[in-house]
Amino acid sequence: MTQGSSHSFQAPTGTRDLYPADLAKVRYIEQAWRQTSIRHGFDEIDGPTFEHLDLYTVKSGEGIVSELFSFQRAGGERTYALRPEFTPTLARMFAARAGALPRPTKWFCTPNFFRAERPQRGRLREFRQWNCDILGDDSPAADAELIACAIDALAALGLTPEHVKVRISHRKAVEQMLATRGVRPEMFQAWFTLLDKVGKINNDQFIDQARGLGMEPQRAVSILQMLVTATRFEEPTTQVMLSEAMGGQGPDYFKKLWVELRAAGVADWCWLNLGIVRGLAYYTGMVFEIHEASGAERAIAGGGRYDQLIELFGGPPTPAVGFGMGDVVLSLVMQDKKVMPADAEIGAKLGNLPDAFVVSNGTPEADSEVSTVVGSLRRAGLHARRSYKATKNVGKLIQDAAKSGARFCVIVESDTQSSLKNLATGDQVPVPLADVARWIKLGELPHAG
Repeated sequence: MTQGSSHSFQAPTGTRDLYPADLAKVRYIEQAWRQTSIRHGFDEIDGPTFEHLDLYTVKSGEGIVSELFSFQRAGGERTYALRPEFTPTLARMFAARAGALPRPTKWFCTPNFFRAERPQRGRLREFRQWNCDILGDDSPAADAELIACAIDALAALGLTPEHVKVRISHRKAVEQMLATRGVRPEMFQAWFTLLDKVGKINNDQFIDQARGLGMEPQRAVSILQMLVTATRFEEPTTQVMLSEAMGGQGPDYFKKLWVELRAAGVADWCWLNLGIVRGLAYYTGMVFEIHEASGAERAIAGGGRYDQLIELFGGPPTPAVGFGMGDVVLSLVMQDKKVMPADAEIGAKLGNLPDAFVVSNGTPEADSEVSTVVGSLRRAGLHARRSYKATKNVGKLIQDAAKSGARFCVIVESDTQSSLKNLATGDQVPVPLADVARWIKLGELPHAG
């Protein structure tokens, strides 16, 4: 760069600059994720931000490389990739210690992920995602427990069954529905890829692509009608649809699942919708997605059962079920439904707001004590801030204290004395500087009122 020249830099496309208020919203969501996970008995893990590239190609094939940020170290021979998801890392970690881990193992994490895709609303190239997985339990109860955990976090963030729908399906049910319509097993994955586009392409495009897979339009229309139908489990329509989809074998799995969902208190969030297939090839059973109720946004969360993936990474046969929930779409839905708290409320919920804001009464004696008072409050374990303004106007400084969200304003009057003001009530009393920390910790004023 030549002397006197300047450049204007911007964040890379598809990434975010998170200023304090923006990051506080992300932390608020992450706090709900973490607290919900722990409440439901999950242990937190994490792994590398980048992995060997073949960790992803062994599961998804070479085609996934174009969707990843991959690289080689200068002079190195191994190719790496920034993690686009956590499931391969989780499978690798579990396989490495499978013999020593409990059954079931319940893990969660909230890392950053990276995908080299075209950015669009609800989808960025870098994002945060909550992952929960239950490994070693193949029961409908485990599936229900996982779904309930996801719902519990949404409820903790202020969302309700009127705001979002949990749409549940089963890969075997969809396979059987396709088989009864003449689709051969070797074509199932191609069909899953097409079915995963329902709602993202129009009906004519669906019928054209179904014709390309060898299905006449009339039969494709009947499949489409079934895929877009979301029903309650108790509805007669559901029973007919399940019996038809599952070739007369009956909805035994779903009966067990709904018993567990009702026991968890979350059945009123849940709908049966065979249109949910999840395009990824490793899913083997129940799959689900959580959407904004009108379907206006991308999926808030998605997941399902993957009972053969641990073996692929060198572990023993291990049933597993998991989900991922990204912060980007969730934030959009929370803002749309007006359940995202105001900045000050988020600060209070996160414990970010100051206990005390220290100002001077404007005299040289008081000015020289401000740093000492701030330091003593911090050593006492309190969150203390101060004004860096040159103004001597105490009224304006108290306004700044109130804007910071502080509980108390400490007005230093001398080297031994202060006025302590409760910013919520407006009450103010004289307090020796030596006693300020004690009263702030008590959350009250001496002789107030």
